[in-house]
Amino acid sequence: MNSRTTPSPTAVRRSVLLLTATLSALSLTGCGLFGAAGGDEAERGPRSYDITVGLLLPDRDTARFEKFDYPLIKERIASLTNKQGKVVYANAEGSMTRQSEQFAKLIADGVDVVLVDAVDAKAVAADVEKAKEAGIPVIAYDRLAEGPIDAYVSHDNELVGQVQGRALVNALGENAENSKVVMMNGEPADPNTALFKQGALGELQGKVDIAKSYDTEKWLPEVAAENMRKALKEIGAGDVAAVYSANDGMAGAVIEALGDAGVTDLPPVTGQDADLAAVQRIVAGTQYMTVYKSFLLEATGAADMAVAKVQDRSIQFDALARDRIDSPTRKDVPAMLVPVVALTKENIEDTVIEDGVYTVKDICTPAYATACAEIGLTS
Repeated sequence: MNSRTTPSPTAVRRSVLLLTATLSALSLTGCGLFGAAGGDEAERGPRSYDITVGLLLPDRDTARFEKFDYPLIKERIASLTNKQGKVVYANAEGSMTRQSEQFAKLIADGVDVVLVDAVDAKAVAADVEKAKEAGIPVIAYDRLAEGPIDAYVSHDNELVGQVQGRALVNALGENAENSKVVMMNGEPADPNTALFKQGALGELQGKVDIAKSYDTEKWLPEVAAENMRKALKEIGAGDVAAVYSANDGMAGAVIEALGDAGVTDLPPVTGQDADLAAVQRIVAGTQYMTVYKSFLLEATGAADMAVAKVQDRSIQFDALARDRIDSPTRKDVPAMLVPVVALTKENIEDTVIEDGVYTVKDICTPAYATACAEIGLTS
């Protein structure tokens, strides 16, 4: 994946609007909802709406999976199939073994397509191979899985790390070069972790002092908290100038550990996923930023791609999967990479509120009412 300039929020907004328009147009013309199809696809006759999509998500610790991804995919599949299609959903709750069992059941039940966000990208390859043998296409969702996957839907994950790293450098300003930064990376078995880290290091190396760097087993906040306590003990609580946290769950644990160590003037801490708790911390000034990734576009794109694959609509499928990415086991995987944006106090209203992810009422509960008023966030 090539490095690139981080887009401005305005540029990202344009990209999001363009992608939304593309998905809307494709859903009208590609899925036969209005009897429309082109070329040789029109000659194959109407497509079945009786579609079963298997959806495997990795954990419940990441708030977005249960709150956004599953409901959005379920709703989109229903919309694309005149409410005849269904989603069979299972959450692995962080267990690679459980996810493999769930995958096996989907294959045994004969689902038409599987969307999988792998707990372990390498281990899931065996299950992907079994699905392939059974004639069931597999689309990797959010994390790039190994094995003979048919497509990948996610965000530009190296760009996510770049956005996080650049935000820290900007927050540190002219003092960046002598600032001690702690890196709290994700689960090593998650291929996204390496991309986040690569992007972040591209922005941080040579510009700050990376004093400590940790991997975080299964993205667990309690593991991040323990590592943060170690870092504070070795570096000194008052000498940590910033913390790169790869996601919001870990960011909350890091901030709590800083508070427990007596740090009152909190250093800038990054995050990712725009969890509600993280957005509230940003409002309150305890978390510096998070990376907002449009769940709507990612989930909608995955659903559109799954239906197109089952209905053998290659024109629509190819239009959706305009990007290409390499996995350790397969080159040139068709992919859809959705834009991302840095969310700070300054653009909460223009991102998660405008996109309908949260309302002002959701964010500005009584505990955050004063902080919301201070930044002009009122209903």
